[in-house]
Amino acid sequence: MNDISWLWPLAWLLLPLPLVIYFLHPNRFEKKSDALLVPDLGPFVKLSGSGSRVSVGSASLILLSLCWFGLTAALARPQSIGEPLSVPLSGRDLMLCIDISGSMGEQDLYQGNSRVTRMAVVKTVASDFIERRSADRVGLILFGSQAYVQTPLTTDHKTVQEFLEEATIGLAGRKTAIGDALGLGVKRLRAREEESKVLILLTDGANSAGVVTPTSAARLAAEEGIRVYSIGIGSEQQSTSIFGMPIGGRRNELDEASLQAIADISGGKYFRARNKRELQKIYEEIDRLEPNEIQTDDFRRVTELFVWPLAFALLSFLLYLLSGIAKPVVGVNRA
Repeated sequence: MNDISWLWPLAWLLLPLPLVIYFLHPNRFEKKSDALLVPDLGPFVKLSGSGSRVSVGSASLILLSLCWFGLTAALARPQSIGEPLSVPLSGRDLMLCIDISGSMGEQDLYQGNSRVTRMAVVKTVASDFIERRSADRVGLILFGSQAYVQTPLTTDHKTVQEFLEEATIGLAGRKTAIGDALGLGVKRLRAREEESKVLILLTDGANSAGVVTPTSAARLAAEEGIRVYSIGIGSEQQSTSIFGMPIGGRRNELDEASLQAIADISGGKYFRARNKRELQKIYEEIDRLEPNEIQTDDFRRVTELFVWPLAFALLSFLLYLLSGIAKPVVGVNRA
C-alpha cells in the first residue's frame, strides 16, 4: 500500500495568511461610507438588474478559500511513496572471453543424445551461468583472429545472453588470439573501481594470432588484481592420420600448459571440460569460488501529486471568475 507524505509540510503554515492580512490591513477599522441617497430608484434598478443590494457573497468566499487551500497543498508537495523494492548495490565485475574461432564448430560434444558443436554447448551452459549471476555486472568478449567487445559490463543479463546466442563461429576469424582477448578484457576491467574483478576465458585451442602473448596478458591481469579462470573445452579424441592427414576427426590442439599458466599467474584456476556435464560443473565451481556478493538497499518509488491540488485550485478560481457573483457593492436607499 502506498503512503502519502509531504515534502515541505511547513508550507501549511501559510494557510491562515489571508486572514492575517485581512486583520492587519490598515483600512480594516475605517468607517464605511453610507449608502448613496437618490430621489429615484429607476436608473439604478436598470443598471443593477434588480433593486436589491448585491455584494461579494459567501459562495465566492468559499471558492476563493478553496483556491487558496489548493495552492497551499500544492506548495507542500504531496508525494506517493510506493512499496519498498530491494535493489543490488554492489557485485562483481565479471567478463566472459569466449572463443568463436573455426575449431569451435567441431561436433565432438553431446547435448542430450545429439552430437553438437562445442559452441552450442558453451552457449547453453554459459547462458545459465550468466542468469545465476544476479548481482554482478557481466560483459562479453568474443575472439577469433581478433578480439572485440560484444557487450560491455552491464546488469542487463538478458541482453548479454541474447548476444551470446547470436555469436557466429568464424565471425572474428578462424585463428585464436587468446592474448589479445585477455588484454582487451583486462583493459575493460581495470577502469572499474570495484575490488572484485573476474575474467573467465574459454577456448578450445592454442594462441595462434594477435600481438599480445597470453602470459603477458596474465601478468597484466595480476597487476590489476583481476583473477582469470581459464577453461579448455573439447573431447580427448585423437585422430589417426596417414601422411599427416587426419582421419576420423580433428586433432585436439588445446594448449593446456598455457591455460594453466594464465590461471596460476593471475591467481585464478584452470579447468578442463571434455563434455557438457564437466562444463556445467566448472561453472558451478566458479560460482562457489566467486559467490554472488549481494548487498541490497530498499528503494521506494516516489510519485509527485502536487498537480492534483494545483488543478483543484485552478478550477476553483475559474469557477469564481465565471460564476458572476463577484460584483461591486451598490447600496440603494429611498430618499
